[in-house]
Amino acid sequence: MSPTLRLYNTLTRTKEDFVPIDPQNVRMYVCGPTVYDYAHIGNARPVIVFDVLYRLLRHLYGESHVTYARNLTDVDDKINARAARDYPGLPLNEAIAKVTEGTTAQFHADIDALGCLRPDAEPRATDHIEEMKAIIERLIARGVAYVAEEHVLFHVPAVAHLAKAPKYGTLARRSLDEMLAGARVDVAPYKRDPMDFVLWKPSRDGIDPGWPSPAGIATPGRPGWHIECSAMSMAKLLAPFGGGLSCDDPAKNVFDIHGGGIDLVFPHHENEIAQSCCAFGGTDGASRMANYWMHNGFLQVEGEKMSKSLGNFVTINELLATEKFGGQKWHGRVLRLAMLMTHYRQPIDWTVDRLVEARSNLVEWNELCFEAPALTGNVEEVVEPLLDDLNTAAAVAAFHALAKAVRIGSGQQKALAASRLRSALALVGLYHHGLSVELLRQDVRDRELDAKVQPLIAARLDARRAKNFAESDRIRDELAAMGIALKDGKDPQTGEPTTTWEVKR
Repeated sequence: MSPTLRLYNTLTRTKEDFVPIDPQNVRMYVCGPTVYDYAHIGNARPVIVFDVLYRLLRHLYGESHVTYARNLTDVDDKINARAARDYPGLPLNEAIAKVTEGTTAQFHADIDALGCLRPDAEPRATDHIEEMKAIIERLIARGVAYVAEEHVLFHVPAVAHLAKAPKYGTLARRSLDEMLAGARVDVAPYKRDPMDFVLWKPSRDGIDPGWPSPAGIATPGRPGWHIECSAMSMAKLLAPFGGGLSCDDPAKNVFDIHGGGIDLVFPHHENEIAQSCCAFGGTDGASRMANYWMHNGFLQVEGEKMSKSLGNFVTINELLATEKFGGQKWHGRVLRLAMLMTHYRQPIDWTVDRLVEARSNLVEWNELCFEAPALTGNVEEVVEPLLDDLNTAAAVAAFHALAKAVRIGSGQQKALAASRLRSALALVGLYHHGLSVELLRQDVRDRELDAKVQPLIAARLDARRAKNFAESDRIRDELAAMGIALKDGKDPQTGEPTTTWEVKR
């Protein structure tokens, strides 16, 4: 019997068995970045989380049977503002292209360093304007969108009149009044209802890019944010598999998984569901856009919400390439492990201590399995917790157990444990094809120091197990004199003493 993947579905607020629409074509869409500047560390969380899910789906169903699409939003007021600021002498479209090409290249470089696989499809909003316009025309024809003062707006109350379309607010689990109270709603006199949202808007001369507008609007315009993802997911996950606007079968106009940050539940994902379900399928629309909706939790920095005003705003690139955070550079795999030490649905506190702990563990694990042959087959100790709604925190505990098996093993048993550890780390993108000095950077700790410290750490662990506290204290003092800070703990599964160490700065 094949193992069962269980995922928490925001749509139902329950953990459910994952049953793909077609096991030969598992499909996942994740909302990607708006490419106007460096991605911050909060942006990295969904990228890493859904990369782990992508790896797991490929492990379960085969690499050729999974399609992962993550979009790039390259139509946005922030992009326009930066283009005008950075390239004032260039025509608008050229300036925008320079901004989006540069920031996209930087985004790719940063997330590559985090050990993330590239998605199978990475649609850009500007490449799918015609699909957006076609969806808008369909929504107008079905009476759930209307033209007002050169805008096209989605009329939220009209959703209730389509039999198969889900009730607006189903994903957020809030009433219209609650959503209106909690939303920053653009109050415009041309709106029929305060909750109505923009599908298309007129472009401002010399400020915004523009395309021929739908619905007979004479003024060039540009799409609203929400319609972009409906069009791009349709293009990459519906149309190639028999769905899309040309298909009136609601069963073909749904894909498996839609993911993103918890902040996207409302209004972005709620609006995606409304417009997609009203546009696709029969005359009454479709019942849902995706079968499973997954959202990662918020990230804060050193106990506070990340913001530029607090001075704790940090980008992925700054962590990788500068000493802004913690006075040192951090390897991408260290950032990845630090992110995975907390379950994806829980809030995460991004601290220097967390990175130090992640780095110490990752160095030890990779040292133990460096150059071990990869294992052929499954590593159940790590796959099993991942099958339980991507429980990466439990997977980390499994890495510790595998590392211990390598430390205490001998001969063929030790070699097998090393191969299992390597394969387990590789499954979630944590195996690094190099030595500890590459993970730690030359200016932090080198292999010569490793060689001096590790035997002392091992001897001190032996003393702690034997409750020889005098010897344990003596070794601690010897390490302190070398500038080594220790952090003692216990293995969560065995209760055995553990120690991580760091060079004092």
